[in-house]
Amino acid sequence: MARNYDPIPPRGERRSIGELRMIWGLAAHYPGRIAAALGSLLVASSATLAIPYGFKRIIDRGFAAGGNPHGVDSSFRYLLMIVVVLAAATACRFYFVSWLGERVVADLRRKVQANLLRLAPRFFEENRPSEIASRMTSDTAIIEQIVGSTVSMALRNSFTGIGGVIYLFVLAPKLAAALLLGIPLIMGPILILGRRVRGFSRSSQDKIAEVGAMVAETLGAMKIVQAFNQEKREEDRFGVAVETAFAAGKRRFTIRAAMTAIVIGLIFGSITMVLWEGARSVTTGDISGGTIAAFVLTGGFVAGAFGALTEVYGDLLRGAGAAARLGELLAEKPEIAAPAKPQALPIPPRGMLAFDHVEFRYPTRPEIAALHDFSLTVSPGETVAVVGPSGAGKSTLFQLAQRFYDPTAGTVRMDGVALTQADPAAVRQRIAVVPQETVIFAASARDNLRYGRWDADDAQLWAAAETANAAKFLQELPQGLDTFLGEGGARLSGGQRQRLAIARAVLRDAPLLLLDEATSALDAESERLVQKALERLMTRRTTIVIAHRLATVRAADRIIVMDQGRIVEEGRHDELVTRSGLYARLAQLQFEGEAA
Repeated sequence: MARNYDPIPPRGERRSIGELRMIWGLAAHYPGRIAAALGSLLVASSATLAIPYGFKRIIDRGFAAGGNPHGVDSSFRYLLMIVVVLAAATACRFYFVSWLGERVVADLRRKVQANLLRLAPRFFEENRPSEIASRMTSDTAIIEQIVGSTVSMALRNSFTGIGGVIYLFVLAPKLAAALLLGIPLIMGPILILGRRVRGFSRSSQDKIAEVGAMVAETLGAMKIVQAFNQEKREEDRFGVAVETAFAAGKRRFTIRAAMTAIVIGLIFGSITMVLWEGARSVTTGDISGGTIAAFVLTGGFVAGAFGALTEVYGDLLRGAGAAARLGELLAEKPEIAAPAKPQALPIPPRGMLAFDHVEFRYPTRPEIAALHDFSLTVSPGETVAVVGPSGAGKSTLFQLAQRFYDPTAGTVRMDGVALTQADPAAVRQRIAVVPQETVIFAASARDNLRYGRWDADDAQLWAAAETANAAKFLQELPQGLDTFLGEGGARLSGGQRQRLAIARAVLRDAPLLLLDEATSALDAESERLVQKALERLMTRRTTIVIAHRLATVRAADRIIVMDQGRIVEEGRHDELVTRSGLYARLAQLQFEGEAA
């Protein structure tokens, strides 16, 4: 079942770095790159820890006992070699971890998008697409940072810290033991404050997602915003959302700042106290000057490594929150899916569609029956017009015919096969639809036409355009079929968008044609031409026409009049206008209005 996204899901309190397992699963597909990144990281960390030993050699062999030029030269050559190795290993590490970051995010986006494309419309009614889009952008950007940078930093600092502690014991066991006494004091704040950072991180990401969703919604409706002079209101609404996101972020980074200050203070305070004792040991001759210098440098690396881990931990928690949010999208299961052994539709297709005692309620409006005990059989080649007031259930017939939903009770059949027993893709392959609200993609005219049949060549595209009376305006576009049509077909008029959608349906060449007031956005001349084209198209196909303008359904073989999810009248136009029923009242109101 589809579920709503709460700002902070109940299970959010239990979230931890373990949520990143999904990301590791994606990265594990590239073991060679992981091995290269880890190898480079180990070499870079080893080279970093070798630098203090280089300075120890310089001090003990070169500067001790009045100086040794040969010892100085060999020690600096050793140090220079370490620097070269460190530079090369760091560059390799950066390349491989960056590659992994980009690759994992690309794979994750594809997996999420592939799953979203399988979900039924109900999911997108209950969950805002703009908020989902924000997850696909902002959350994946966090994942990219985690894989391409943060994890590498965490491993590098862990290796450096652990290796540095081992080397400290090699240099001066007594001083190293004293230094390690401060570790429990350091880890305590990380564990305690880290839990609070985890919750604030999730809250901050949700607020940022809401900001992104609001931007997409407002920009998509800019004409309406400006037409109704609502710019100030939208500015204020956006300002509130931004300030709320800032407040959530402020709580997160305030805790992180406090955690960082406490941990770094404890780390460097411990080092200072230990070095104080080490300086006394040098004066007494218990350890050499080179040893204390190496201890100081190594201690600095260790302190820096553990200090950086506090920031890295916060970033990993943010990544865990992002992974969990994306994991929710991946976990969604499609309600409408093919059965394990789908029943094949008969060949050749006939185009028959039957509703048998269908009951249906939309999941978002369960208190209202969109269809109630509805039965209708549309024979092959028949043209059936469906009319009725708004909310009568007309569009629901199309939703069920395309199996975007399954009926609550009863059965919908195509060519004698129950849709629930067939593969939804096979069902939709036999349907061409022209919706009332035309959908034009932000792509070329050619690609928008080819949505009807992607393998169509130019000759077939132009033939479909001619049939739909769209060829003329397509030829006049700056680059013809290669012209970019803009977001939602912004470069076309409403009538042009409608004709392009009709051409797409013509190209589909399906046995069942669904027309939802297909000529509603056309002027009188274009409507006349397109209506003739549609009549030619409908002659060999089963056609269901949803009509609000009754003048478009007079030639239908049968007219179905619906009200409150039921069929209340049925017949031809000439018969229905004489019955003094709902159709006659609708016709009288409409034709009188047109005459006026």
